[in-house]
Amino acid sequence: MNILLLQLKRIGDLILTTPAIAALRKKYPDAEITLAVSKECAELLPAISNVDHVLIARRNLRDFAVVSSVAGKRFDYCIDFTRNDRSAFLTLLSGARKRIASYRVREQSKTRARAYTDLVEVRVRDLHTIEYNMALLEPLDVRTAALPPQLDLPQTALEKAHKLRRDWKIRRPYVILHPGSARREKLWDPARWAQVIEHFGENHDSDLVLTSGPSLDERTHITEITKRTRHKFVNLSGQTDLLTLAALLSDAQLLMTVDSAPVHFAASTHTPQVVLFGPTNPFHWRPMHSPALILHGSATAPVTEFAPVRPRLPMSEISTEAVISAMDSLLPRRAAVHSS
Repeated sequence: MNILLLQLKRIGDLILTTPAIAALRKKYPDAEITLAVSKECAELLPAISNVDHVLIARRNLRDFAVVSSVAGKRFDYCIDFTRNDRSAFLTLLSGARKRIASYRVREQSKTRARAYTDLVEVRVRDLHTIEYNMALLEPLDVRTAALPPQLDLPQTALEKAHKLRRDWKIRRPYVILHPGSARREKLWDPARWAQVIEHFGENHDSDLVLTSGPSLDERTHITEITKRTRHKFVNLSGQTDLLTLAALLSDAQLLMTVDSAPVHFAASTHTPQVVLFGPTNPFHWRPMHSPALILHGSATAPVTEFAPVRPRLPMSEISTEAVISAMDSLLPRRAAVHSS
């Protein structure tokens, strides 16, 4: 049995597809599974298990390598987790006897819908992203409860993380703050991040590590935070690749971040985390299987009830006090604080 999986979206989307891949592998242990991903996700592939072949797609329909690979191999099943013109084209090209997507593709484009044989009655707005991805497996008779994200970190990533901790003399238990995001509207105010760092340094017996992606916006954001901060911390911003960051998170006491890829890295290793949501809905993207406190809007307490429809809120509504309270509830405090 040859199965083609199309996940051409971002890093977080790929990580949240790994539970569906694992369920598919368990149901069909002898199947030959090919996974196609976007070039932005290529760095993550060494940690993606349960697949036999991978294809890296560029952002255009004239991607000769992927087109020839898909057209040259007869697939039995194709599952499209992406639902755009590019993935519909590859689905049709696969020649699979079952070509599967959400019924929503029919509402978006009747022409695109002709690429599929099975349209599952499920839409992403009604479910967590993991549950949505797993629902698309139903035409293959795969029905199981949602699983946590699964990353099989390579030894090289673990060794790089160990070297960073040694080089930067991170000897105590450590907390990771990841303020950055590829989307500006997800960024929280630099002054508030600085206040969190100052509070942390005065009240907790752990090392503090800042990380970020390599983009200019993220580097600028980190600079704005660091110039407002007096407390000592380890600044690894822009110095880790994706898998090394995931390896660092696997041993961290806590992650504090905005809705971004590190949320899903931490979820895969059950690392506790505090996550700030604003323009995105935590109903769809929150960690489901690991300790996590979710802050969204002006509420002082973490969100405990999630709904498919929730307003887009500015990150500025999240208070520094709410973040500090959430972190304090997940971390041990200094002995002096306990005795005061």
